[in-house]
Amino acid sequence: MSQPSWFTEAHQASGSSIGYRVEKLLHAEKTPFQTIEIYQTTDWGNLMVIDGCVMLTSRDNFLYHEMMTHPALFTHARAKRVVIIGGGDCGTLREVLKHEEVEHAAQVEIDERVTRLAEQYFPELCESNHDPRAELLFIDGIKYMAEAEPESLDLIIVDSTDPVGPAEGLFNAAFYTSCYKALRHGGILVQQSESPMAHLELIKSMRAAMRTAGFSAVKTLPFPQPCYPTGWWSCSMARKGGDLAGFRERGALSKNFSTRYYNAEVHKGALAMPEFMREALGE
Repeated sequence: MSQPSWFTEAHQASGSSIGYRVEKLLHAEKTPFQTIEIYQTTDWGNLMVIDGCVMLTSRDNFLYHEMMTHPALFTHARAKRVVIIGGGDCGTLREVLKHEEVEHAAQVEIDERVTRLAEQYFPELCESNHDPRAELLFIDGIKYMAEAEPESLDLIIVDSTDPVGPAEGLFNAAFYTSCYKALRHGGILVQQSESPMAHLELIKSMRAAMRTAGFSAVKTLPFPQPCYPTGWWSCSMARKGGDLAGFRERGALSKNFSTRYYNAEVHKGALAMPEFMREALGE
């Protein structure tokens, strides 16, 4: 690509698409699990694409990674043991390890090549990979959770691709039941839950399956994400015992690490669900 051209992802479910002006293809390979491409864009830094779907850009990934981590960590009283299912780009791991109370964080990614390419093309996301509290495992996350020791975890973050291919089994009651058993009382499960504008039925089914698994409270937090379909995304939290109505606001206000999107006021705003979502989700 000598002259800038465009990478475009067409999203059939919403009848829309998103595109990036790219200068060149930096890398492409087919792993045993998926096809990964890395592009250099003119305005959004590097772009990772998996099976034709945008995964992240250098410019806006902080929105997703911060909202997948800090709301849950500031809701839990003191999360010491954390598991990330997926998250191969390591941005979620980096945000988790900003919290000093975390003693161990395991990242369970089925495709090691995602992480190795992130280390090469998104090194800023991988700066905590060698933290002594971090453990990188390249195995099946569904099997890992099914075999997890009961009541051994405080927080499980499911940072997966869309519910197709390798990630399909991460969006059902059987998987949520494994997570429920592995969490201690008061523990939290948080999962990326797609776009409220395009995937409300999926969000409804996820929340219902979480409750079927035994979780006492479920909350969906929307947030902006320009590189994903409709430009608007969400995460859904579920708690084993207790509720999700509040969070450690004083802790969030006095956090001793930097963020680019998350703060206490953003957290409060994300808990205020838009009317159409309240109506659809029964809140």
